[in-house]
Amino acid sequence: MNYRLFIILCSTLFLLGCDNQNSNLYKKDNFKIEKKYSNKGFAYIFDNDDKFKKLDERSLDIYHKSLKKNSSVKITNLDNGKYLIANVKSNRVKFPDFYNSVISNRIAKTLELDSQNPYIEIFLIPNNSSFVAKKAKTFEEEKKVAAKAPIAGIVINDLNKKPIQNKIIKKEKFSYSIKIADFYYEKTAKIMISRIKDETSLKNYKIIKLSKTNYRVLIGPFNDINSLKKSFEEIKLLNFENLEILKNV
Repeated sequence: MNYRLFIILCSTLFLLGCDNQNSNLYKKDNFKIEKKYSNKGFAYIFDNDDKFKKLDERSLDIYHKSLKKNSSVKITNLDNGKYLIANVKSNRVKFPDFYNSVISNRIAKTLELDSQNPYIEIFLIPNNSSFVAKKAKTFEEEKKVAAKAPIAGIVINDLNKKPIQNKIIKKEKFSYSIKIADFYYEKTAKIMISRIKDETSLKNYKIIKLSKTNYRVLIGPFNDINSLKKSFEEIKLLNFENLEILKNV
C-alpha cells in the first residue's frame, strides 16, 4: 500500500515539473521583444545624372543598404514633421555611406525637404502592422497617380482660403552630432570612448547621461556639412551597426 502511494506521489511530482518547464518555455517565447529599426540622418535625393541604378523620380520608392526589398518604411521630415509611407525598392544599390537612403524626387517634394540638408528619419514598419494595412490601398492608388502625374503632384485649390503673405524664413544654424550608441552602463560607454580615442583621430567625443540607465556616446557638434561627412566616414570604418546623425537643439 505504501509502495503504491509512493509511485503515485513520484508521478505527480514529475508531471508538475514538466508543466512548470513548459510554462517557463511558453513565457520566454511570449515575451521576446523585436527591436524595431529606425535611423535619423541625411537622405540622398536621386538625380538622373547619378551613375547608380535609376530610381523613378515620380515613385514612392527608396534605396536602402540593410532593409529588405519591399519593406514598408515611414519617412519623416524632421524639420516640419511631414511624413509618408515609402517602399524599399532595393538594398543592393551602392551609394555613399554618409546617407541613410536614396529617395525619389517625388518624396523630397512631398515632404518639402531642404535640398541642401534633407534631414529625415526612417522607421521600419512591421509587415503585420495595422498601420501598413490601412495605408496599403492609399499607397497603391498613389503609385498609379505618380506614374501619370508630374512631380509637383496634384493641387486642389481652396477658393475660401485667404492669400498667404510672404514670410521671411530664418535659416537655422547648421549643428549636428553623430550618435554612436546608447548604453545601459556608464562604464560600457567609457569603454566605447576609449576605442574611438585609440582607433581614430577624432577628438570631439563625449558621453551624455540621459538617465540612470542610459548613457549616449556622441561625436560633435559639427557646424558644417563637410566636417560632419569627414568624421562620419572615419567612424564608419569601425563598423558600427546603426550610426545616426542627430540635430542639436
